[in-house]
Amino acid sequence: MISRIEGILERVDEDRVLLAVGALGYEVSIPAADVQRLQERVGEAVVLFTLHYCESQGQGSSFWPRLIGFQTEADREFFELITSVKGIGVRRALRALTIPFPRVAEAIVRKDLGTLVALPEIGRKTAETMVLELRDKVERHAMRSGGAPTAVPTAAPRTRTTASKGTRSGTAASTPPVPAQPTSGPTISASAVLDAVQVLVQLGENRLDARTLIDSALEREPEISSADALVAAALSLKGVAR
Repeated sequence: MISRIEGILERVDEDRVLLAVGALGYEVSIPAADVQRLQERVGEAVVLFTLHYCESQGQGSSFWPRLIGFQTEADREFFELITSVKGIGVRRALRALTIPFPRVAEAIVRKDLGTLVALPEIGRKTAETMVLELRDKVERHAMRSGGAPTAVPTAAPRTRTTASKGTRSGTAASTPPVPAQPTSGPTISASAVLDAVQVLVQLGENRLDARTLIDSALEREPEISSADALVAAALSLKGVAR
């Protein structure tokens, strides 16, 4: 299995790149969220962390080997989690992930269906399934820089005199539109939410009850913006419940 590839980024299309590795040129599929950032690096040496899989052709009569490239190992791991959800295959996931992966993870943790259904090809039922199946698995991905994209890995410097920024047709590569983010809903960061849950666990709540209290507090007071305030609101709710 090919798990990493390093070479000169020769071309970026709307769903794949061409990477020159010595005398070989590797075509590597990429998620929509990475297109623009990689376009800025054409001609440079880059490292992509890869998944190697076989794509069926002709209703399963034949299979073609494919490579998918990610800018970090964490992104690759997150992609594997996304494609574990029923109904989300590799191709669908590549098209759907138009925003940085930590932001998708944060939306899953916060049950932010508005952000999830704004992704291409993700309907409400699929978004609900993503939350149900992945919420407890993607917490650490949501905590990466508070939902900000991580740094792009850089390969060892190399010298190359020519590089083309065009697509196969000779035109500039187009970038999939980034969906508008919803303006409603909680404003607190995913890391603060997770910190609040941890505090409640330390105070004696089991994790499931702590999560339920936090969710209820956010539903009642979506303007909460700090972990301390969220803990206080959750404890206040618990007192009312008693």
